[in-house]
Parts: sequence; C-alpha cells; structure tokens
Amino acid sequence: DRWTLLIIRDCFRRVRRFSDFQKSLGITKHRLSDRLTRLVEEGILVKRPYDASGKRFEYRLTEKGLDLYPVLMSVVQWGDKWVADEDGAPVVYTHKSCGNYTKPRYTCDCCGEEIQARDLEPEAGPGVTKKMERGEALK
Repeated sequence: DRWTLLIIRDCFRRVRRFSDFQKSLGITKHRLSDRLTRLVEEGILVKRPYDASGKRFEYRLTEKGLDLYPVLMSVVQWGDKWVADEDGAPVVYTHKSCGNYTKPRYTCDCCGEEIQARDLEPEAGPGVTKKMERGEALK
C-alpha cells in the first residue's frame, strides 16, 4: 500500500524514529505502528532501541530493505517523467563519487547496455523448472 512505500522512502531519507515518521507522513499512530511491524516481520526493517531505557526505538533498513532502492528510484523516475509539472523534478540526486546529478539506469549485467521493457524475453527459471521436474505443484 502507499503508506508502506512512503515509510520505505523516508527510511532512505534517514528518517528513523516513530515520531519523525508520523510528522513526515501525517499518518495515524495505529496505521504507522501496523506498517512498521509488518516491515520488521518481513525483514525489511530492523527495530533497535535508541535510548538508555530501551523503551524508544528507531527503524533501520536491513540489507533486504536496502535492496529496494532500485525499485524506489524507478518509481521516482516515473513520477519525474509523468507527474512532475513544467518546473521539473521535485528532487535531484547527486552521485557522491563524481559529484554530478544522475538518473540511475537499469543495465544488462553482461554487456552494460541500458535495458528497456521490450528488450527482455522472460522464460521459466530454475525456481519453476526444478519444481516441475520434482512434480511439485506451483502456487
């Protein structure tokens, strides 16, 4: 749902505490608590105490959560192209290594060519073929 994606977006913006998520998103405490709990259960976020009493927590992206970055950036780029007004993109991204503004690309890991939707041909992978060989029903 949209709240989950917005929470993940805020995590990439280094929002970590419950009250900061609530302030940023304008989401109810109950809904925010529910979404954060689900993200922790799915291994996307980890919940860690940040004060001496151990009663206050912050939420940090796990490796699984960090792997959502390309997905989020794809949604951002779609919005920049199709939703942004004539003034342009609301946020630009600077590549820290070279200092230039960048728009991340999706490229082939073999040849380095940029990939578009029509450039790929899907076929059954080992996750399907091995199950079929074992006679397992696919869900």
